[in-house]
Amino acid sequence: MTATAPSDRPRISAHRVELAPGAVPADPRFVNDDLLPVPVERRRWTTYNFAALWVGMAHNIPSWLLASGLVALGMDWKQAVFTIALANVIVLLPMLLTGHAGPKYGIPFPVLARASFGLRGANLPALIRAGVACAWFGIQTWIGGQGIFILLDKVFGGWSEAARVGGQPWTLWLCFLLFWILELAIIYRGMEALRRFENWAAPFVIVGALVLLAWIAVKAGGFGPLLDQPSRLGWGADFWPVFFPSLMGMIAFWSTLSLNIPDFTRFGAGQRAQIWGQTLGLPTTMTLFALLSVFVTSGSQAVYGAPVWDPVALAAKTDNVFGLLFALVTVLVATISVNIAANVVSPAYDLANLAPKIVNFRTGALITGVVGVLIMPWKLTETPELYIFTWLGLVGGLLGTVAGILIADYWIVRRTVLDLAGLYRSDGPYWYRGGWNPAAVLAFAVGGVLAVGGSHSAPGKGPFPEDGLIPFLRPLADYGWAVGLAAALVLYTALMAGRRKAADNEVTLQ
Repeated sequence: MTATAPSDRPRISAHRVELAPGAVPADPRFVNDDLLPVPVERRRWTTYNFAALWVGMAHNIPSWLLASGLVALGMDWKQAVFTIALANVIVLLPMLLTGHAGPKYGIPFPVLARASFGLRGANLPALIRAGVACAWFGIQTWIGGQGIFILLDKVFGGWSEAARVGGQPWTLWLCFLLFWILELAIIYRGMEALRRFENWAAPFVIVGALVLLAWIAVKAGGFGPLLDQPSRLGWGADFWPVFFPSLMGMIAFWSTLSLNIPDFTRFGAGQRAQIWGQTLGLPTTMTLFALLSVFVTSGSQAVYGAPVWDPVALAAKTDNVFGLLFALVTVLVATISVNIAANVVSPAYDLANLAPKIVNFRTGALITGVVGVLIMPWKLTETPELYIFTWLGLVGGLLGTVAGILIADYWIVRRTVLDLAGLYRSDGPYWYRGGWNPAAVLAFAVGGVLAVGGSHSAPGKGPFPEDGLIPFLRPLADYGWAVGLAAALVLYTALMAGRRKAADNEVTLQ
């Protein structure tokens, strides 16, 4: 191991570490201003900031539609809400574990990944996370653009009758484009602007959802029969084959953030702020939002004779212009809130990590926006099977594997102690073999194959063979996130056992 000189040792105060001046060489391969640790004086996000971040991210149209997707698969509302609540309690744990490095060291996710994957190898998980985020950005932007299109069509009329381009009215493409530009304009202002936006966006979106609930309750004179609808699956043999892949899909919904949550916690005032903020913000908000979507949809069934799961389509049924405009602003704020925080921040840092010399945070955000359009997000949300089982299931398996390696390295191998300067130096302890850690690559490969190798689709319902890509792994496919995380964690810990002593030596150097 390469020891840092005494003058390069980081300053440690109240369990928060920062670099001493001159501790990091100006190596453009691994360093730019966006990747360097946040100075302690700038780590000032509070419990409210983190809770507001989660409220702002959780209150969005795809979150609202999660319950509808599960009901469409045969669950009743109680089973759907239970599945969503359990998934978010489970995913909170890796969220808190990986988030710990943020307030302590002030580093983003791709820099944290250098400790386990190596300075160059960190680009592997970073690009996987970036690719997923780009796809999610496109999905959210498409859904937001659809919402704007539906509401403006109701206000002005005739938008849905416009000439078609690529199978859609050109006015829909215009809404999609304008919404895309608005999102990138906000993120271009940086993380501090994001913090301020989330602070007021969170309560605004809550108010908007409650207004929708009050409106439909008044029209319905109570809630409709949806709450009394029995499950088509029951709680027996038909339920569990749907429950477990659905649970993994719901976990996968936020498994992206369980990796790159250090991108936000690096601005935290301390561990208490990130722990309490996330605990109060994530599982409670997602569960209450699922309940809210069910109650509103129940009321819509009483009023219109059929459940209207899409909140935008439901809001469009009012003839009140003020109500339509309020719904339009709510859709804008809700979608921008989640899309920027969850799907632009991460790839912006990840792409900066790939080429620090030419890509900074703002350039990475722009690349994310372009890729998010190129993946044609309208294709990924066509059916519940494709959205929940194929897209979320595949994503969850791969990201769970990366999470297992990060948690094993940071908590088991290194016991939360990192050589901060070494994360930026090619002559430091994280260079491994040419910048790659073979143990992490092998653990990722094995965990990834076990997690997604058995991916399968019903005939005509998805892109995978009915028997699975690797047939004998098919039974594991329904538990992809858990399998990937557990397998990678155990294998990486075993492979790194020989480096435990070297990791312990880092304690004496700091």
